[in-house]
Amino acid sequence: MKSKTNQVIIIYILISMFVAIVSHKLLQQYISDSNHQFFNFTKDILFIFFTGIIFKLILSKNDTRNIAIFEKLKNSNDEIKESNEKYDIVAKATSDTIWDWKIQEDSFSWNKGIESVFGYTEDEVGDSSKWWFDKIHPEDSIKMSIRLYSFIEQKTENWQDQYRFKCADNSYKYVLDKGFLLKDENGKAIRMIGAIQDITKQKEEEQRLKLLETVFTQSKDSIIITEANSFDGKIPNVIYANPAFSSMSGYEFEEISGKSADPFNSPNSDINELEKLLSSIKNKQECLIETISLNKNKEEYWVRFSMIPIYNAENELSHWISIQRDITDEKKQEKEKEQLIRELTQNNKDLKQFSYITSHNLRAPLSNLTGLLNLLEDIPIENQELKEILNGFNKSTHLLNDTINDLVKVIIIKDNPSIQKEAVLIKEIFENVFSQLNFQIELYKPIIKLNFEKVSIININKAYIESILLNLLTNAIKYKSENRKLKITITTQEIDDTVVLVFKDNGIGIDLERNRDKVFGLYQRFHNYPDSKGLGLYLVKSQVETMGGTIEIESEVNKGTTFTLTFKNKQ
Repeated sequence: MKSKTNQVIIIYILISMFVAIVSHKLLQQYISDSNHQFFNFTKDILFIFFTGIIFKLILSKNDTRNIAIFEKLKNSNDEIKESNEKYDIVAKATSDTIWDWKIQEDSFSWNKGIESVFGYTEDEVGDSSKWWFDKIHPEDSIKMSIRLYSFIEQKTENWQDQYRFKCADNSYKYVLDKGFLLKDENGKAIRMIGAIQDITKQKEEEQRLKLLETVFTQSKDSIIITEANSFDGKIPNVIYANPAFSSMSGYEFEEISGKSADPFNSPNSDINELEKLLSSIKNKQECLIETISLNKNKEEYWVRFSMIPIYNAENELSHWISIQRDITDEKKQEKEKEQLIRELTQNNKDLKQFSYITSHNLRAPLSNLTGLLNLLEDIPIENQELKEILNGFNKSTHLLNDTINDLVKVIIIKDNPSIQKEAVLIKEIFENVFSQLNFQIELYKPIIKLNFEKVSIININKAYIESILLNLLTNAIKYKSENRKLKITITTQEIDDTVVLVFKDNGIGIDLERNRDKVFGLYQRFHNYPDSKGLGLYLVKSQVETMGGTIEIESEVNKGTTFTLTFKNKQ
């Protein structure tokens, strides 16, 4: 600056002296007085130097002022540059989305976080507050707007709120928005700068924790959380207990907090279960035990007690969770069930013994009575009243004999839970059955269709399957319809490792809506036929189940009946 000032002064002096010399030379032509000319020339030179000095002082003063201004501007520019650099560094270092709102002009600007966090490109971002408010979830927009403008009116400096902000893919993120308000000298809000932080994960975790808290507090099972480490061979100290624990044990959380929740406080507690639990705690393994405990009122109750280890992110044991359930009623029911099973087993043995006694001890007297009645048939009886009495006695004796024989059949089936099976030809079984019912078949001439192409051999007890088919075929003939020709269809098929035998007729059928539960019952009759005893289907079902099979029935009155028999076909 000084060199430029000196240059200007020198140029000024040189130019002024040149003008003075030229002027003096021109005046010499018109003025002859040399003394007067010299005086004027000297005066001009002095004036030039004097004005030069004054001019230099003025320029020097201006230079000093300009230098001060220049330094101030330079410092201001450095500060702005440093501030911008810091802003850029902070913007890069943080994941927050920074916004700047000039309130009076409604001018809005965003940093690059609006793209990295919410996915908006530069062209998609609006430059007014309307774009901002339009991206706030409709359920949050009104509430957030009221709070924001109320804050601006109150002219406080710091503001924050939580709401949901719409992303470029139309999804929403939970955000925490913090703003700082700038005011002019009159206290009027002119600008607001804020930062939006994505707190979606925190919100989800908060909701998950609230859900877990609800589960803990609402659970009917007692739940306690303990410390990780145990001391002196005890269960670790409690740091949390839900309300169900207080209901079960009678102890409030404050009474057990920081203490060991020992369920083995009864003289009748199982020591073996205690050792099992302590061993699991020592080895940091999950454990489930059952023992007798005492509540606060010194009343015993059964408790199912589990300990589950909880590990942190470093795979270190941080806590234990214990879930406890009062199983007193369950244990009581188990005892009652065991007692009932013992009683039923004994009753079953007694009934079985009674059945043997009834079936075997009565057979000899019945045989004698039958023999005596056969002898009486050869003796002429003239007394008509006596004859009717003997006929009634004869009929009752034979009915009793038939009942005893039926009972023997049932006992034989029930007394053989595992019977010998063999591979038999289904066609051969039916030939034996047809030969036994030859008279009925010739008499009624039913249409019988057999289809054994898919399965011709079945692994089964031969005597039982013959008895089953004999009963089914006899019933089909006995309960045929008088309005149509009897048709019987018998087919077999293999499904996976089972053989399915379907026996279908078009007889009078059974009303299953009324009698489905009684169809396979003992001495259940559904038609008024004189020779119907209600034993056949009971024997069929017993024999099928003894061989490990199942039987199902579908029937409709006046349309017919279908029996589906399923047997396992493995050796």
